[in-house]
Amino acid sequence: MSETAQIKRAIGLMSGTSMDGIDLAMLETDGDANVRRGASSFAAYDAAFRKRLEAALETAKSIKARDERPGDLADLEAELTDRHAEAVEGFLAKEGLSADEVDVIGFHGQTVLHRPLEALTVQLGDGERLAKRLGIDVVHDLRAHDMTMGGQGAPLVPAYHRALAAGLGAEWAEEVPVVFVNIGGISNITYIGADGELRAFDSGPGNTLIDQWVKHHAGIPYDSGGAIASEGRVLSGLANRYLASPFFTAKQRLSLDRNDFAVPDDTEAGLEDGARTLAFVTAAAIAKAQAHLPEKPKLWILTGGGRHNRMIVEDLTVATRHTGRVILAEEAGLNGDSMEAEAWAWLAVRSLAGLPLTYPGTTGVSEPATGGVLARARDRAPD
Repeated sequence: MSETAQIKRAIGLMSGTSMDGIDLAMLETDGDANVRRGASSFAAYDAAFRKRLEAALETAKSIKARDERPGDLADLEAELTDRHAEAVEGFLAKEGLSADEVDVIGFHGQTVLHRPLEALTVQLGDGERLAKRLGIDVVHDLRAHDMTMGGQGAPLVPAYHRALAAGLGAEWAEEVPVVFVNIGGISNITYIGADGELRAFDSGPGNTLIDQWVKHHAGIPYDSGGAIASEGRVLSGLANRYLASPFFTAKQRLSLDRNDFAVPDDTEAGLEDGARTLAFVTAAAIAKAQAHLPEKPKLWILTGGGRHNRMIVEDLTVATRHTGRVILAEEAGLNGDSMEAEAWAWLAVRSLAGLPLTYPGTTGVSEPATGGVLARARDRAPD
């Protein structure tokens, strides 16, 4: 495809707060309303590498400027970038594509620090290294410019959610307002009104507390399908302690870091009750987000790994039963596992076009803002 083609083929790479691996997704898009979704894949991190990423969260706490790489973070960044390159190479081979058939890669990297009140966000990932290795242009560092304009650098997916909502079809036309709920390590929501009004913010902890809890108590990375939680009961005192956080009532919606909510103390619950309570907290936090929306949503579309936890889904369904209905992304013909990676592909193309990535209603930025840094695979020939 040519550099000037309106429709570009893009690959999005997302390594989220769950730190379990790399989601890959391909789109053909103009970075606006034209979206043709393609193949997707997942490349898991091994347990040893996940442990190194978790340790990096502690190391990163000392960072004061976003280009600092204390301790072993520089080496870890290089390895993480190379793992992304290997994932792309495997994806291209599987799809029978060459690097020349891809216009751009949207590279998220791994967030190790996010402090919106300090306008500081750090994602490990070397865009220049990735572009040179793959021979494909890379758009990276998509959050930073938003922060320089007064935004919180998150969430960035809402504009893509709006593009998806516009393409849902006539059968969904009356199901507005619609809310997309991404239940990753942190949960975030995107509200889309009848007139396209866009509101978005983090709603609270998603899978991160549950994952940390079951890993500590059962030695497994996550509660598959909510099986452990289904054997427990909600401990109201523990749940209420989380839900009493001023985060949920503050007028200013703040984006969250993985460490903003702590895992319960070992004395507060057993394995099953802890998992059940934390699943309830995730759902209740999402439902509480309605207090910050212009209208009650008629439709909740669940994406991200947390939608596989049936206790979260059941609790959210109960909490919203009088105002709307809850469905999984797949029921609307979407892919709830690859949506964030798709968004990063879409945002990369949008960035190349100089179009806004964030809005006052999504990150609190002062005005609609583009962003991203372009790393070219090779120097451009002179005009």
